[in-house]
Amino acid sequence: MLTEREIESCYLGQFIPLHYHHNMLMDGRRMQGFKAAIEHAVFPGAKVLELGGGTGVLSWFAAANAEKVWCVEFNPDLVAEARRLLSHNREGHKVEVIHADAFEYLPPEPVDIVICEMIHVAMLREKQVEMIESFKRRYRERFGGKLPVFIPEAAIMAVQPLCQEYCFEGYHAPIVQFQEPAAISPGSIEFAAPAVYSILDFSQPCDTAIQWQGAFTMTRAGTVNALRFITKNILAVLMQQGATIDWLNHYMVLPLPTPVQVLAGDVLHVSFQYRAGGSIPSLQSAMHVELLPAKAVAVRSEHCLAAA
Repeated sequence: MLTEREIESCYLGQFIPLHYHHNMLMDGRRMQGFKAAIEHAVFPGAKVLELGGGTGVLSWFAAANAEKVWCVEFNPDLVAEARRLLSHNREGHKVEVIHADAFEYLPPEPVDIVICEMIHVAMLREKQVEMIESFKRRYRERFGGKLPVFIPEAAIMAVQPLCQEYCFEGYHAPIVQFQEPAAISPGSIEFAAPAVYSILDFSQPCDTAIQWQGAFTMTRAGTVNALRFITKNILAVLMQQGATIDWLNHYMVLPLPTPVQVLAGDVLHVSFQYRAGGSIPSLQSAMHVELLPAKAVAVRSEHCLAAA
């Protein structure tokens, strides 16, 4: 019987159409960010491993400077496609595409850089955190010593309360929506600034269990009916420049089961928990909001002052 991880791995890898990976080649923000980060990190003569290589493009970026690149991919259709595409590109011969499960594969020798782009908003669905933690454990057992540099190096995740439009030509449908980070979303009304709920540094131990509770002070009156999840991936840290190379995932907007009417100054308590690599519904079912009206906040503040 297949394990949960094997079932999800098949769903996300084996049955994602090939054109999905072709679309990622056309995502300029993703491509430019990873290219810049890889050019910064991969020095001449470096050994590089990519876990979950897809079409092989990130491995090809690394091959410009690297001495050797191992590109591991589990989906046989993608293995064939990566090999086909790499054969059309200069330096493509420096990339060895390996048909293997990245949860089990280790390179034949120590590597300097590990590229792993199994990223989804909020670290859901795909196996970024679980994959890197598994790799670090197995790599240390085999080679000891220090770990390679990871691309991305870290991820910052935030959440924000919204009023989201769910009317589609008169049809009311509260559904999961994905938004372009750089685009204006006229159907979204923000009620507070985003709050960071998790920072993952992949060079350090990362727990797959994510949970958060926090409070937002409403900046306007209206209806809060959704939470927007924001994920910024730190692809590389430029120490000398004091800057980073970043890639923002599409924003993910999840509808609340029950909309909440708020006034400016009200405090909205938000909590949720989920497992990195889990499903979107698992996060939705764990989202909880509770309203504390502005008058109650004022009364509570007066009582605190009196007690002091």
